[in-house]
Amino acid sequence: MAFENKEVAALLKDLNLGSSVAEFDGLLETARIETSAFSDLFNDRVDLIPGTKGSGKSALFRMFVEFLPGILLSQRKVVVAHGVQAPGDPVFQAFAEQFAQLSEDDFVDFWCIYLVSLAHEQFIKAPQYKRRLERAHSDINAFTAACNKAGIPNIQAEKSLKDILGWALRALARWRPKLTHKLPHGAGEIELDLFGNPKDAAEKTTSDETSKQLPNYVSEIRESLDRVLASSRLSLWLMVDRLDEVFPRRSETERRALRGLLRAMKFFSSSSIRVKVFLRDDMLDHVVNTSEGFTALTHLTARQADTLRWTEEQILAMLAKRVFSSAKIAEYLTINPARVYSSATYRAASLQRMFPKTVYRGTRQSRTLKWIYDRCADGRGVVTPRDVLDLLIRAKQRQEDICSGDLEGSTDGIIGSAAIQYGLEELSIHKRRTYLQAEFPHLWVHMEKFVGGKTEYGESALSALLDAEWQTAAEDLVAIGFLTRKSPANGDMYRVPYLYRHGLDLTQGKA
Repeated sequence: MAFENKEVAALLKDLNLGSSVAEFDGLLETARIETSAFSDLFNDRVDLIPGTKGSGKSALFRMFVEFLPGILLSQRKVVVAHGVQAPGDPVFQAFAEQFAQLSEDDFVDFWCIYLVSLAHEQFIKAPQYKRRLERAHSDINAFTAACNKAGIPNIQAEKSLKDILGWALRALARWRPKLTHKLPHGAGEIELDLFGNPKDAAEKTTSDETSKQLPNYVSEIRESLDRVLASSRLSLWLMVDRLDEVFPRRSETERRALRGLLRAMKFFSSSSIRVKVFLRDDMLDHVVNTSEGFTALTHLTARQADTLRWTEEQILAMLAKRVFSSAKIAEYLTINPARVYSSATYRAASLQRMFPKTVYRGTRQSRTLKWIYDRCADGRGVVTPRDVLDLLIRAKQRQEDICSGDLEGSTDGIIGSAAIQYGLEELSIHKRRTYLQAEFPHLWVHMEKFVGGKTEYGESALSALLDAEWQTAAEDLVAIGFLTRKSPANGDMYRVPYLYRHGLDLTQGKA
């Protein structure tokens, strides 16, 4: 079906697909898709939510901390408190020097104090819960006393995230003094806290005694918070996200910090306190699958959500809700928005009318929506909402330029085939820069060797490309989805998925 460019240009001005980045997505609530992870989280069946970058972890987190707290409080008697770094806010990096000095055990303590601070700021002191806490005054006093005993002060003024982090680190510095400084002229050593300040003898004695009692103090704080919740007939969810932006990627600090957080989840959780962590699956593998093992793994996996994955139907539902939030497009295509929400068959048929039947001509070509879904799959078959949206947002922008440049012409779709091809090419370039190179610099030395080459490799071709340790390198590249592997009778075959081909300037065919 052909569309007049002049009409399409007007329609595209009204089309808002939202944003592929959850923090900037104004359609997140409107286009919400309730995956199994959503329902498991809402019903408190899971605490650890893993997923590939772009799979919707932050979108899910944002739904629970922005759109659902009122429903959770009224229906489930659940209070949501959260710790998250605002986009572009380097607040965690402000304490990078202090974090680098912490051991894994220190990080367990740090996260416990941090979680206490979130409970304190966003629950105990929050004005919206004042009426519900009226029956818990004595228990709140006990909670405050337990915090003071552990060296966590009660500061009445509202604190920023930076204040909370500094607060947690200062409490930890009192608990576990680690640093020493040699005095000049052989005068001995003095002990410093994590902020480089000298500690006097009286404080050192108190710190040593506190360090020995640390597990008791944290248990006492948690138990007193449990009593506050019981008195007010509430539960508390402490939610933590954006951990891939907090510490230097794949550093020892990140590994210790994340292992400490996973251990703190077990230590600080109870029947009425849940610590819920959103974490990239590759980061989870990096901190758990190590030679030193992870003793709390069984506890974590017992309440771990299925890794966030999106079926083709779920991707179509997400797109349809976004596209037909435009009343002008729905009217132009005579679409009933109510049926879009209720019928998967009608939804797919309606959405297909936005696009040409196929992206390329030919009897063996996939229909356009299937083509888009398949081209956005990585080597593991994982398709993320972020990548599909990135492709179509770029395609929409390209289509606007095409139509505006030739108002007398026509196009094969409201978003046409040429624009969709352009969207995939731009997505592929973007993925090379922001994902392959940025997220896996330790593997880029291998991936870079594919640039300008072919899309398929047998074992001999791959060994020639990757040199002596090619099998280990190939396993790593398959694990991150850069390669897909098939095992026919005559030996393994490796293929670079469509998602990365244009960005790497690859030519179709076997090496």
